[in-house]
Amino acid sequence: MVTANRTTGAKTKLQQATQAVGAVFLLVGILGFIPGITSNYDSLGFAGHGSGALLLGIFQVSVLHNIVHLLFGAAGILMARTHGQAKNFLLYGGIIYLVLWLYGLLVGHDTPANFVPLNSADNWLHLLLGLGMIALAVLLSRDTTPRRRPSASA
Repeated sequence: MVTANRTTGAKTKLQQATQAVGAVFLLVGILGFIPGITSNYDSLGFAGHGSGALLLGIFQVSVLHNIVHLLFGAAGILMARTHGQAKNFLLYGGIIYLVLWLYGLLVGHDTPANFVPLNSADNWLHLLLGLGMIALAVLLSRDTTPRRRPSASA
């Protein structure tokens, strides 16, 4: 069994998927701070259900929400360095997103407990993210063969 443990060497499909998921979370965190991509940007609050900012006009965000996306994305990219860490990121990150989905369903949208903040679109996205990340962890973790990207000169 061969695993890739170097950051510059070949990566397994699981590591590549983790790196991609991390990059998407980083992008989402950045986009949450860009007026126009985030509508109602002037009502972007630090935290809480009172933040009226909507990423892509759909997903309720706050400064705290965006920071969490940035940190989660950075963790994904860093944990993609090894096969085992990549699996842990996707598996446990997926579980965290399923817990967030349940939390969002149980907590009222206009209550102080909705501190992230979350709306219905966020809740259903969290369900899809949780299931998708767990599926990637399970389906890709068996193949530990590193894959090299084709070189441009080939």
